[in-house]
Amino acid sequence: MELVNLTEYLVKELLPDVEDLTVENIETEGDIVIQVLVPNEYMSRIIGKGGVVANSIRTIVQAAAYTRKLGRVRINIDSK
Repeated sequence: MELVNLTEYLVKELLPDVEDLTVENIETEGDIVIQVLVPNEYMSRIIGKGGVVANSIRTIVQAAAYTRKLGRVRINIDSK
């Protein structure tokens, strides 16, 4: 799915080591849920101060989904 690829690209650009990165689509009814799993030591890079970086990633991916009429997108960011 192209939203997963977009999310993976955005997250990879923020991390120095992308070997332990996992980005996958979780099937749910109605919503598109993208699960991002990063190593614990890189969580601060992905979340950002006050969640600014995470919210920016969500905004970009939601805008891409909106222009393609794909519905709502949720991005869950968690550590491994």
